[in-house]
Amino acid sequence: MGSEFQHCTIGDLCDSGCAALQTGPFGSQLHASDYTDTGIAVVPTEAIQERRIDHSVLPRINEAKARELRRHRLEAGDILFARRGAQATGRVALVRPSEVGFLCGTGAIRLRLGDEVSSDYVSHVLSSPATHAWLRTRAIGATMPNLNRAVIRSVPLSLPPLSEQTTIGRFLTSFDDKIELNRRTNHTLESISRAIFKSWFVDFDPVRKKMEDRTGGELGLPPSLAARFPDTLVSTSIGPVPRGWDVRDLASLVHLVTERVEANGEKDQERYVALDDMPSRSVDLNSWRAGSNVNSSITRFHAGDILFGSMRPYFHKVGLAPFRGITRTTTFVLRPVSDVLQAFALMQLSSDEVVEYATTCSVGSTIPYVRWGTLGAYRVAVPPEVLLGPFQAICSDLFARMHANSESGRLLEDLRDVLLPRLITGLVTTNSSCDSRASTVGARCEFR
Repeated sequence: MGSEFQHCTIGDLCDSGCAALQTGPFGSQLHASDYTDTGIAVVPTEAIQERRIDHSVLPRINEAKARELRRHRLEAGDILFARRGAQATGRVALVRPSEVGFLCGTGAIRLRLGDEVSSDYVSHVLSSPATHAWLRTRAIGATMPNLNRAVIRSVPLSLPPLSEQTTIGRFLTSFDDKIELNRRTNHTLESISRAIFKSWFVDFDPVRKKMEDRTGGELGLPPSLAARFPDTLVSTSIGPVPRGWDVRDLASLVHLVTERVEANGEKDQERYVALDDMPSRSVDLNSWRAGSNVNSSITRFHAGDILFGSMRPYFHKVGLAPFRGITRTTTFVLRPVSDVLQAFALMQLSSDEVVEYATTCSVGSTIPYVRWGTLGAYRVAVPPEVLLGPFQAICSDLFARMHANSESGRLLEDLRDVLLPRLITGLVTTNSSCDSRASTVGARCEFR
């Protein structure tokens, strides 16, 4: 069956009219001042993540500016390459129907395929570990690697007949659909923890409702828990806080861990979390790589520690470690001083207020960073343990479920990545009954 595969490059497809490459707008066409809070989404390098676009980091521009850049509008099936950055270079994302009309950003290159080739299939090939590694080794520049159209044109492809491309694409996408479902479920679970945190410890809803002479039963809480909230706010140095709560530094909730690990063979067996592996504006730390990928100064962390990106613009990268591993010293490893403070400290450290504070207080011109002494001095209202305990119990269950979903997703990714090279070389075929409704465990494979 291998003889049925057409071996070509992206450049061959472009020359035959089956594909077209286009680089995103020049920096002179799109400035930081053009970005607005609402409008048309622009896809920058950091939004290109493992065959998907991360909507949490999309800047926007107004309609007038979007019309100027209309040649960069995206269509369903377009494939975006992240073309610059040490960690991002070589990643690709497939544009979904819900993303039609978005704009290709300055840090991306768009590949648009004709009807003769399945963009779903090609996007899987391009996002495979082998192709990603191929692109990274050919990126230009050591400090800031870059891809260009010439490099992308040289990417080799193995194309089976279109019908097989479609079947393989659907089969592999069924894995991605389950992975994405786990990701969305985790987003919901995290949103629940953040909503409770904001209601109890930021807006002080139970306290304010008591101040309005409502009974404990009307707080939406069990009476025994409602009784633990006071019915008065008092003035403090950080504004009104519930009576009986302390105003304390972040450093009193967590301490900085500086357990260094030697850059030797021992670290090769460790799970290494780089800043690039940490999600944006989410505590769901579910990505890591082999410890052999790092040769610089590294710090040990343990399950339950909090990782905080200490360089701007990574202050919004804050995650809860569900496993033991290592990270670079550019990430703070913060350990709660007691188990009951873990969830509360995590929510505080990942809040918009702390991110803004870290940004304001960062120092350094080339690579701005925040000192722990400065970050740790940020003051917050800390409730008594009778409230911290229930919040920790709720969040511990939510975080455990998030970790289980992440581990399931990781296993699915590994299985997909094992099957992918076999599928695209004809060593394995999907059963002809496999279609877009196939489940990740139900679709059958046949080995040749």
